[in-house]
Amino acid sequence: MGLFLRKNARFKNGKDHVYWNIVENKRASSGKVFQRQVCYLGELSEAQRLAWQGVIQQVDPAPPQSAELVFGPPISPLPQPAPVPQVNFSQFSLHHPRQWGACWIADRLWHDLQCSEFWGPLLPTGREGTHWLHILQTLVTYRLIDPGSEWRLHREWFEQSAMADLLGEDSSLAAKDNLYRCLDKLLAHKDALFNHLQARWQDLFGARFEIVLYDLTSTYFEIDPPEDPNDPRQFGYSRDKRSDCVQVVIALVITPDGFPLAYEVLPGNTADKSTLKAFLKKLRRRYGKEQRTWIMDRGIPTEETLAIMRKQRHRISYLVGTPKGKLNQLESKLADRPWKAARPTVTVKLLGEEQDTYVFVESKNRVLKERSMRRRKLKGLWARLKDLSGMKLQRDELMLRLGQAREKAGRTYQLVEVKVPEKLDEGWSYELRKDRLKTVRQREGRYLLRTNMAGRNPEELWEMYLRLVEIEEAFRDLKSDLSLRPVWHWKERRVEAHIFVAFMAYCLHVCLKGHLKKVAGGLTPRAVLGKFAAIQLVDVHLPLDAGGTLIMTRRTQPDTDQKLLLARLGWTLPEQGPPRIRADGTLEK
Repeated sequence: MGLFLRKNARFKNGKDHVYWNIVENKRASSGKVFQRQVCYLGELSEAQRLAWQGVIQQVDPAPPQSAELVFGPPISPLPQPAPVPQVNFSQFSLHHPRQWGACWIADRLWHDLQCSEFWGPLLPTGREGTHWLHILQTLVTYRLIDPGSEWRLHREWFEQSAMADLLGEDSSLAAKDNLYRCLDKLLAHKDALFNHLQARWQDLFGARFEIVLYDLTSTYFEIDPPEDPNDPRQFGYSRDKRSDCVQVVIALVITPDGFPLAYEVLPGNTADKSTLKAFLKKLRRRYGKEQRTWIMDRGIPTEETLAIMRKQRHRISYLVGTPKGKLNQLESKLADRPWKAARPTVTVKLLGEEQDTYVFVESKNRVLKERSMRRRKLKGLWARLKDLSGMKLQRDELMLRLGQAREKAGRTYQLVEVKVPEKLDEGWSYELRKDRLKTVRQREGRYLLRTNMAGRNPEELWEMYLRLVEIEEAFRDLKSDLSLRPVWHWKERRVEAHIFVAFMAYCLHVCLKGHLKKVAGGLTPRAVLGKFAAIQLVDVHLPLDAGGTLIMTRRTQPDTDQKLLLARLGWTLPEQGPPRIRADGTLEK
């Protein structure tokens, strides 16, 4: 075995980037040496690179030099040990293998965020001895590691995991009714949890809250539409492309470094622009009236809300995207403004108005991307129209197929003018709208930002706006990694409880991401959880000649990948538990 750091250079976004990997030399049975990538680290600072090099030397030290034999005086015989029970090794067996490593990581993160200290007084043990705190930890861990329904947790996952061993519980902890009843106890403490998390983000990672990112998403339900008009599960604009399903809207606030501060669940038919005003009040009441900057996408703030934020007594700054219609109004004024380079592939220009400052951005990479997408769709649309023109169709069937082509082409359909007369005997025609195509080409890769922070450099404002990708990544993690969607709960109060548990699992995800960012930004929480999921816990049964069974619960030893991560993160695996002897059907601990 031979571990070493290997770098790969890449030119991206006008800059040279160096990405690092840990690679291991391995020898095949044929004698040939091949290389295996152990861990992708991404870009590293010089201090991080040296730290990883030290960890590699610690995990994979150089072979020791052969030493000369030294003969000394004869060694006196050792005293005879006391007799021990004889083990029949020929009949030993392995029982109940279960996943331990990822569960242990989740347990560490749970204690890093001091969740037991927060929830302990709020979820006391029930009169029947039900440990609600442990049930909640199990629900959150399940959502983080291998998300699914509560029924699957009850039927399969709990027995296949080491949660019972880590919590000192048995399988009764995951009784189906306990899981659902625990959900009913959570929402009353949502605001208190938000305050607790803010303190933990600050203590663990030095998080700051002067800038916040705000955005909305939706999650759908595969159920029949509820009859109650006040039920939050309603039809609305679906970001999941599931307009056939009822949904709820989720508003989320995070810091630019991705630390979640708060969320709200809103009815599924809530318009984006109607949400911000109420959220501003909630955050001011929860976190005080300090100067704070809100970064948002277009379509969220209204002119009324922006006017409120501009008031001096509120001390609220904003940086938002603007609809394309605003660009039409300001195009003539922007034309005379000089461009400034923010990056080799990005230029910006500034326009100061009476109330706001506008930042016009052009990205060459975005131009290429949007132009390629538009050409591909236009080419497909044009080919489809050509195919339809060669078919003998009734007018109703032609209109149906044109509608399908329009839906597939999206906004690109506006670049083509289709004329269908009342009688198809006269023929129908289509042609390219060159005037619209010219306007679209001029707008590709360009967008307009709006802010009330006068006097700031346009390059700085553009860099701030780029942080909005953090909240988009948060939604991807919630929906993909943590399987927020679809929601199967039928009871309304458990709908948000499901989202609440997913939010707590996301907090563990972010906590792990924060730890990894200190050592290597290229490491992802999902990759680390996947590596540690390979550590199993198993019961080793060793029959004794004198009767009874010696039982040792042992976990598998960490491999090279896991040793490297443990050493770099400064984490130490706990000691293995003591053996147990079972005699005459009785288990003695």
